Amino acid sequence: MSEVKRLPVGWADATLTEIAQIFMGQSPASSLINNDKKGLPFFQGKTEFTNVYPLVNKYCEEPSRIAEKDDILLSVRAPVGPVNIAKVRSGFGRGLSAIRGYTGIDHKFLFYQLRSIEKHIESLGTGSTFSGINRDKVESLPINIAPQKEQIRIIYKLEELFSELDAGVKELKAAQTKLSQYRQSLLKSAVDGSLTEQWRAENIAQVQETGEQLLARILKQRREQWQQQKLAEFAEKAPPPPKNWQDAYPEPVQPDTATLPKLPDGWVWASLSQLVDLIQIGPFGSLLHKSDYIYGGIPLINPTHIKNLKIEPDYNLTITESKLSDLQKYVMSEGDIVIGRRGEMGRCALVTDKEDGWLCGTGSLFIRVLKSLNPEFYTWVLSSKRTKDFLAEFSVGTTMQNLNQKILHNIPVPLLPENEQAAASDILHSEYDRIDKQIEDIKVALKLSEAQRRNILKSAFTGQLVPQDPNDEPASVLLEKIKRERDTLAKMPKPRKPSKLKKKGDLMNTLLEVLTAEDDWIDAQDAFQKCGIVDGTSTDRIEEIYAELRNLEKSGKIQIQRQGDFDQLKLITQDVKED
Repeated sequence: MSEVKRLPVGWADATLTEIAQIFMGQSPASSLINNDKKGLPFFQGKTEFTNVYPLVNKYCEEPSRIAEKDDILLSVRAPVGPVNIAKVRSGFGRGLSAIRGYTGIDHKFLFYQLRSIEKHIESLGTGSTFSGINRDKVESLPINIAPQKEQIRIIYKLEELFSELDAGVKELKAAQTKLSQYRQSLLKSAVDGSLTEQWRAENIAQVQETGEQLLARILKQRREQWQQQKLAEFAEKAPPPPKNWQDAYPEPVQPDTATLPKLPDGWVWASLSQLVDLIQIGPFGSLLHKSDYIYGGIPLINPTHIKNLKIEPDYNLTITESKLSDLQKYVMSEGDIVIGRRGEMGRCALVTDKEDGWLCGTGSLFIRVLKSLNPEFYTWVLSSKRTKDFLAEFSVGTTMQNLNQKILHNIPVPLLPENEQAAASDILHSEYDRIDKQIEDIKVALKLSEAQRRNILKSAFTGQLVPQDPNDEPASVLLEKIKRERDTLAKMPKPRKPSKLKKKGDLMNTLLEVLTAEDDWIDAQDAFQKCGIVDGTSTDRIEEIYAELRNLEKSGKIQIQRQGDFDQLKLITQDVKED
């Protein structure tokens, strides 16, 4: 905003307070806000904003501040800068301000201009916890004023151009959706066999071992390996093996095929238990502490680091070589499949040579498939909708879905000939590369659309979007009219809404007293009111309570959380322990 403005003839510059009334928001008690459509629509902050008009989710019968139809709603608190237009008369809270242009300032002209300087408004925000902007900064926002008739021409042109842009964006997003659906359909076809149907027809002679034969060989080898291991153990202990010791062999879980679909010829259903050497859950939290984390060490992989079948580490969340040596049981190797075991089910990725030696995080687990299997193909299988549905059905936990080893052992997966596994993986690779390129092209196109939108807005409010008409009444005349309107309004008496003070006996002197008396979270606004903070309270008293709030937070005596559009406070009692 530091560049010198060269405005067209007939335009004028002003500050927002010179051409509009500004009303800073104030939040009523949360008990006055409802979802039952009682009272006026109510907006606390940006949460309900859309492209132009906010969605109505809440109502208030006694709003402290009211925006009239066509007022501009400016977000002044976390985040700072976004704007919408009040479609109807509405209440609004402290996260917003309402801006009402004087006669001759079209509300859409003002709306689009404020949107054009959104980044500048955002840069004015201050605050360590929540960024905010005060009245003075809102009032001093720079506004370029076009003649009244040119304002209308600008709005018409803007909406014409934006309509075309919006149509293009809609098509791009529809293409994104179709590509995402196609990605899922590819996974489904890989699991049900239709992906490699043509390959089977053309390569049937090259199949040396069907899935059923492969499974029989795997199960036989598993038993033989177990027996060899047990014989070695008996040899170390000297006494001969007990009678019928072979009967103690732990058979892997058999898949429940009752509800599973029929597979192509040469395929067979197996359980993950039958096809893996290892299922290892990440280390318990007691083995890893915040003090163990360093920057730039060996990454550990939690579910948040598994995205789109790839591992994306956070180099702020790493450990030292020394710590890794204490956790060798949880170290992943190339070819392992890491799976998120909390939250979103089916989130997995193949461990490549790049991630070889990294640590499986507490919220993850990894599996090591048998050498007869293609680990990349089975990464696709485990990320398919069928597997996700299975995991979602059998995962445990009411608050957050969670996986354990028993659930993993029971996952049904198709077993197919080894060379068909490789063929399916190659086809998926090729198709996914093509999809990824198209998705990237769409992202670029969407960014270009946004850049074009910004350029259109910039040209609109520097007088370059539509031609000027020398017959238009200049903006300087409009500003004189607005000044007379402002002066008239200033002379009118302003009715003051009486404050609803609580009885003196009900008030408390400090926030600590209020929070001590509460058993649970309390809205910050309600807590302040219990300290006597209402309309008309002295600035010194308000500053006193805010200073106490900062001190309580700094000393770790209170918790602060965001609940919807409200801040809530809670006293930390001594029996609350850190995780």
